[in-house]
Amino acid sequence: MMRLKSCSMALALVLVVASCSSRQQGESVGFANAGDGFAAAAPPKDGSGLRSFLAYEHTAGVRVAAADIEPKLKAAQAACNESRFGDCVVLNVQQQGGDHPSASLGMRIVPAGVEPMIALASEGADVGHRSTRAEDLAVAVRDNDLAQARLRNERERLQEFQSRRDLSVADMIALSRQLADTEAQLEAAEQQGAQHRRRIDTQLLTLNFQPTSAQASRNDIVQALRESSGLLASGVAWTIRSLAFLLPVLVVLGVVVWLVRRWRRRKALR
Repeated sequence: MMRLKSCSMALALVLVVASCSSRQQGESVGFANAGDGFAAAAPPKDGSGLRSFLAYEHTAGVRVAAADIEPKLKAAQAACNESRFGDCVVLNVQQQGGDHPSASLGMRIVPAGVEPMIALASEGADVGHRSTRAEDLAVAVRDNDLAQARLRNERERLQEFQSRRDLSVADMIALSRQLADTEAQLEAAEQQGAQHRRRIDTQLLTLNFQPTSAQASRNDIVQALRESSGLLASGVAWTIRSLAFLLPVLVVLGVVVWLVRRWRRRKALR
């Protein structure tokens, strides 16, 4: 009986420690001497590792003839799908026709393939604008590594305690719940870490295809002419509707005026 009570107390202590460690995750990641997890996640002290935790995003605008927008879009999309310049995946494709044609292609590609892809998209065209931004994920990666290390240690302690044969049914149920919760947290942390690694190892590239300035101006003139013709047609239609509405009124007024004049003429003759 005493042995069973001691096992229950030990299990309660383990669960309390695990719960406390879960609540103190945000506090533990702030210490510089947190252990091997921090050492593995921290960038090197020399300048060569300063860029190893940057997530880059590029945007390039390509000015091309309106008729070449769709072929350029398909060529860049095919190059990404074929991994011509390294691993690449298409994220989104947008295309618009009409008087203002345009297209947009978003992809995630390895760093070495960014420049070749932009060169392919702008071949025979002009790069209207280009921008690059980077997000530093060093702190996020460090915190994630610390969280994974803590959760793995916690899972190992729970599994060691679960292997004991002198646990009661209630203790086994409580231990199983805590272990399942720890494994769920560890899986979420691993998925988040994989996403961070994906953003660092590959770069986001967005290609915007637009017509040249001259074609854009011509399209504006054509659109203005179409709008003017539409306004003219709308004005004529409004005038016709107004005349159709006023015509009966004018007829009635004419009859009234004719009757009044006739009455006055007869009155004058008398």
